[in-house]
Amino acid sequence: MTTAHHLRLIDGMRTRDFPAERIRSGSEVSGPGYHTAFLHADIDHWDGDEVERLEHRAQCLAEHDTLLTLLAGRWGKPQTVSLWSAQERMMDGEEIPEAWVETVAGCEYLQLWRIEDRWVAMGLYLEEEGPGCELSVVVTEIDPP
Repeated sequence: MTTAHHLRLIDGMRTRDFPAERIRSGSEVSGPGYHTAFLHADIDHWDGDEVERLEHRAQCLAEHDTLLTLLAGRWGKPQTVSLWSAQERMMDGEEIPEAWVETVAGCEYLQLWRIEDRWVAMGLYLEEEGPGCELSVVVTEIDPP
């Protein structure tokens, strides 16, 4: 997918109504109060060779940086939010709002904007020992944990 496609997807997520129940459609998950899109999911590359996975990681990182630059141009510099404390609280049994569970579980930090009555968050997961990389966007009316 192209950067232009990702921007259209994010714009659509910002304006689309939230469903009453959790639904999944391709690389998107939506539920009460949120939409999540996985722009680059590493699961498709687990069976690929190391070169393919490294190329995927480079592409994922480039897309992250490009989207970050373009979205900051639209909405200003984002807040960079560490998810460490939310991860700790979740592991200690605290219930994290469904809108944030996958992002908290997979990302160390996120880039966060407040646009009108919704949060827009971009998360990046980088595998510590290996070339894995995933990029996701969350649009929600639910405050971050």
